[in-house]
Amino acid sequence: MRSSTFIIFIKTLFLVSAITAAAYLLFLKLYVYAGLLFVFTVVLAFRWASTERRLLHHVLDFSEAVRYRDFTRRFAVKHPARAEGKLFKAFNDINTVYKQISVDKEIQHQYLNKVINMLDSGIIFYRADTGKVEWINDAFKQLFQTPHLGNIKGLEKRHPDLYIKTVRMPVGTRQIEAANSAKGKIKLLMHCVEFESQEGIFRVVVFQNINEAIDHAETVAWQKLLRVLTHEIMNSIAPISSLADTLHGRLAGAYTADDIEDMKVGIYTIKRRSEGLLQFAKSYRLINKVDQPNFVDQQLKDLFENVYQLFEPTLIQKNIELDIILKDTRLVLRADTNLVEQTIINLLLNAIDAVKEVSDPYVSITGMFREGHIVIKVQDNGEGMSQEVQEQIFTPFFTTKKTGSGVGLTLCKQIMLLHNGTVSVDGEEGKGSCFTLQFPA
Repeated sequence: MRSSTFIIFIKTLFLVSAITAAAYLLFLKLYVYAGLLFVFTVVLAFRWASTERRLLHHVLDFSEAVRYRDFTRRFAVKHPARAEGKLFKAFNDINTVYKQISVDKEIQHQYLNKVINMLDSGIIFYRADTGKVEWINDAFKQLFQTPHLGNIKGLEKRHPDLYIKTVRMPVGTRQIEAANSAKGKIKLLMHCVEFESQEGIFRVVVFQNINEAIDHAETVAWQKLLRVLTHEIMNSIAPISSLADTLHGRLAGAYTADDIEDMKVGIYTIKRRSEGLLQFAKSYRLINKVDQPNFVDQQLKDLFENVYQLFEPTLIQKNIELDIILKDTRLVLRADTNLVEQTIINLLLNAIDAVKEVSDPYVSITGMFREGHIVIKVQDNGEGMSQEVQEQIFTPFFTTKKTGSGVGLTLCKQIMLLHNGTVSVDGEEGKGSCFTLQFPA
């Protein structure tokens, strides 16, 4: 840069000096010499101006090529030391860099295109202001039988319901919707994100077919439920049927006082087993009839205090140590107090039962705020449970207790679902268990 400025300065100084010299010769009436020097100066200035104009033309030509992203042209560098040679070399370097950028960009585009087209979820990318579709992947085309889509409004002709759900979907949310597809009526998990660039506002909507996942989960749940139902019902029906058959045989013939006594015992057994079966049916109805929660603000310390007062006699009698851990006594839980208390009570009853064979029985209740959630943990040092039991522990009527109904933990899960929360268990055989309740803050 400094070299070019210096050369321009020298050229300008030379031209000024030459014109001044020509004027001086003219003043001395040396007209021939003055005329020759003037012509020489004009020719030299014209040549220098032509060179600068040619360089400017090359710059304008190159800028036009850049505007249309044409980087294929190569400039022949005949004189590297001259200004034109240096300019051409700079042009060639810029072309090389932009070619490499274009190649890298194309590779990234192809890579991204391949990866996204491998996904099972349909994806559509369009402009939020104009509706112009920038890109859709193969899964979207196959799922909704849409080989091409120039504008999001084009979706309205093929799938009007899906179009309305797509354009009206709040940004940053997830929702499950039913939609018609090439596979028939399916359930979709839709997710929408939005971002802004210099070109405008863009939206990306993901459509995940969750029909198979839902069907699989429902099938597994029904299999577990039916297995437990079958077991419980057969345990009641089989002896009732056997006793009824025996009593029918006794009534068919003559019978003595001892036979009458046996029939009384048999009828009582039938009555007791029938009542057990009826209680089982009531338990099933209980699971499906959890009341809608009445949300109020409740301080965790008060909630824990109420539960402790309820269990204090039992804990003292069974010599069980109970720790209540609450670092922040100002924590407030918005929930149905009765339902949450019932949940903690059920978990404490399980914990007390789990530590009955332990030499130093210990149970703790912990309350904390973690990652935007109110978390309550009920932990014990009891017998623990296997991974298989943990996977089935919340299944209706599943129990590992001889006298258990298998309803308590299912009720806990139902209550947590009503609070938009979760309940989970973590444990190991011989090392105790920990049940975690997580509520949205």
